[in-house]
Amino acid sequence: MNKKYKKLFLGLLFDALGYVSFVFPPFDFVWAPLSAYLMTKLYKGRKGKIAAAITFVEEALPMLDVVPTFTLMWLYTYVFESKKVTTILDVD
Repeated sequence: MNKKYKKLFLGLLFDALGYVSFVFPPFDFVWAPLSAYLMTKLYKGRKGKIAAAITFVEEALPMLDVVPTFTLMWLYTYVFESKKVTTILDVD
């Protein structure tokens, strides 16, 4: 499996795990820091650290668990940012 799509699969899985807190709210005490850690492992550098902070806040605050942060980060990294690079490179 391509590394890019492996990250997408893991992101979908991690976003789904975030929904567990709707059924069992104390899960957020464990999941918020763990999800931030996982985000830094999936996405390196400054982008990963910023995404980890956003993920932590999103998972720690009640009723924000519906935001699929891992999937949005994948879209930003592999869809939107890659289009920006392509556009910059096409300017001649």
